[in-house]
Amino acid sequence: TCTAWTSTTPRTWRRSAVSSPRPWAASRSPGPATVADEGTPEPAGPARPFRIVAVTSCPTGIAHTYMAAESLENAGREAGVEVVVETQGSAGFTRLDPEVVAAADGVILAHDVAVREKDRFAGKPTVDTGVKAAINRPGELIREVRDKAARGEVAAASPDATRSPDATPVERGGEPGEGYGTKLRTWLMSGVSYMVPFVAAGGLLIALGFAIGGYEINKAPSVMDHFVWTQADSWGALLFQIGGVAFAFLVPVLAGYIAYGMADRPGLVPGFVGGSIALTIDAGFLGGLAAGLISGAVVLAIQRIRIPKALRGIMPVVVIPLISAAVVGFLMFVVIGKPIASAQSAMTDWLSGLSGANAILLGALLGLMMCFDLGGPVNKVAYTFATAGIAVASPSDSAMKIMAAVMAAGMVPPLAMALATTVRGRLFNAAERENGKAAWVLGASFISEGAIPFAAADPLRVIPASMAGGAVTGALSMAFGATLRAPHGGIFVVPLIGNPLLYLVAVAAGVAVTAALVIVLKGLRRAAPGAAAQGPDGADPSAPAPGEKQPVAA
Repeated sequence: TCTAWTSTTPRTWRRSAVSSPRPWAASRSPGPATVADEGTPEPAGPARPFRIVAVTSCPTGIAHTYMAAESLENAGREAGVEVVVETQGSAGFTRLDPEVVAAADGVILAHDVAVREKDRFAGKPTVDTGVKAAINRPGELIREVRDKAARGEVAAASPDATRSPDATPVERGGEPGEGYGTKLRTWLMSGVSYMVPFVAAGGLLIALGFAIGGYEINKAPSVMDHFVWTQADSWGALLFQIGGVAFAFLVPVLAGYIAYGMADRPGLVPGFVGGSIALTIDAGFLGGLAAGLISGAVVLAIQRIRIPKALRGIMPVVVIPLISAAVVGFLMFVVIGKPIASAQSAMTDWLSGLSGANAILLGALLGLMMCFDLGGPVNKVAYTFATAGIAVASPSDSAMKIMAAVMAAGMVPPLAMALATTVRGRLFNAAERENGKAAWVLGASFISEGAIPFAAADPLRVIPASMAGGAVTGALSMAFGATLRAPHGGIFVVPLIGNPLLYLVAVAAGVAVTAALVIVLKGLRRAAPGAAAQGPDGADPSAPAPGEKQPVAA
């Protein structure tokens, strides 16, 4: 449910049937007898359930993080395993109780960004995987960690014992054999995850400023010099200028946290400096990406130099920030800044010149990307491309059309799944019908991840159908000339959209296409000769849920 995705309440141990009133003892392995906190042996009895602690995190820390947590908890209840999950989301995280970690029999780390304080779980059987694995196949992960526990496989006592002492947070956070292609994606997603809140806050404030004060509000004087409490224009100017300040952090934050993902805290100073220089020289979003990667690389190179013991104390405070900021500043100002600024300008000119068939094709392509992995890396590339275009003081009309097309397409999959479960509920099992109710809200809020439960259960039908609807919506949005200055908000920012009625028509068309395709494809599966319709758990999707009455044939 939606409430489970936004809850920050610390989780407690949950048994699949009835929760035990006793807290966990600090025993490490299940057995017929345990030792109580007072040190007296408990009577022998049924073996206690296997206990797992888990951590989930995703680049944006919004939807995948909490969906993975809920999926693991549900799979744990089905398997008779006690699961406690720590969600390291965008709202921060509440650390698992050390006693709970100590009493756990296994650990599942489902993450696309580095797990914070990972060393807490050293010495336990551990499964380390991506966050989508916890959403799509939680039962397999639980079986894998139980198998590791049975074989006695545990994580190294020191997380870095088997790796270079200079390993980056990402290298410490993943498997030892991961390639740098995977690490590069994680570094970039680390920067994007910290950037998105600035994009959302700044973009929405700017859009509200335009809505209240009109499209000339960007020419208003500073509210420090002129602000009248009773004038709407003054309030519009205030919101616009606050949003502009928030947007100004976008590129430095992107660069700073890319460098942080590579080199930990020492990467922040050169990253922020390089990102600010990228803004100064009009290198924009591309300059921020380059500055972040260069900053991380420079810090890693400095850290590999052997330093006398007497100087190590001042390295992180003085030497590394000084040298890395100077090197990155030199490279950005003198060496690579101008070529990157030229590339950024060329991309901006290309976007501004898009019209007619080219614009429609771009809208269709962006729609396909938004619906391909429903919040995954390809989705984030399309979204980041759109937000980069509007992350300037005066974005072009083409950039705002691209933003409108991206948001419209991202709303299609969950809304379509919600519609399909409403129109032909007997094609879906009880859990999917329940997820369909939440998908109405998620789709309206531009949270594409609301369709993931459906895609995970039936990817060969849901994903192609979603991509078809997304392409239709993206193309229609561009053809209708709908514009959007806000980078998020879904249906709730429709008053801020140019050509809002046609924009809603584009969304409705895509939703209808996707819902129709899903219904047809699932109907064909049911009608296949000799094949019984099955849900993801092998059950008939049309079967009533426990407690439901069997439908009467017409």
